[in-house]
Amino acid sequence: MIIIGLDPGLGTTGWGVIAKSGNRLTHIANGQVRTNAAAPLAERLVTLDRELTDVILTHRPDSGAVEEVFVNKNPQSTLKLGQARGVCLLALARAGVPVHEYATRLVKKALVGTGGAEKAQVQAMLRVLLPAVKLAGADAADALAVAIAHLHVGARA
Repeated sequence: MIIIGLDPGLGTTGWGVIAKSGNRLTHIANGQVRTNAAAPLAERLVTLDRELTDVILTHRPDSGAVEEVFVNKNPQSTLKLGQARGVCLLALARAGVPVHEYATRLVKKALVGTGGAEKAQVQAMLRVLLPAVKLAGADAADALAVAIAHLHVGARA
């Protein structure tokens, strides 16, 4: 079973692909899609869609997991995050990949054991679960965490 996890963001969307075979977990790839902050919103969303579609078609996941939106203090930022998240959901659904959504606290709890875990704790657990992983950045790490949480919480192989 191949799982793709996505950590949506308009500026940077993280993605991570893992495989599960029996009890074995294997890192396949991870990365980040960055958009140009100076570009119009519509252009940024097209870039995000195009690059995510390429990743999905390259790795052909059986299932997708997307982190849910958290509410920022700035409503405009929350709206932009929601739009990027919509692109993530659309790219997966258009490719015929079943989509599952997880709250940040649930992802942290699934990996570290507590929903209030710090990013450093999540990344440390990723290094335990995927010892050879070279993270493309914090957003890619979050995406891998979402994928692993999906295996622990939602996916049934």
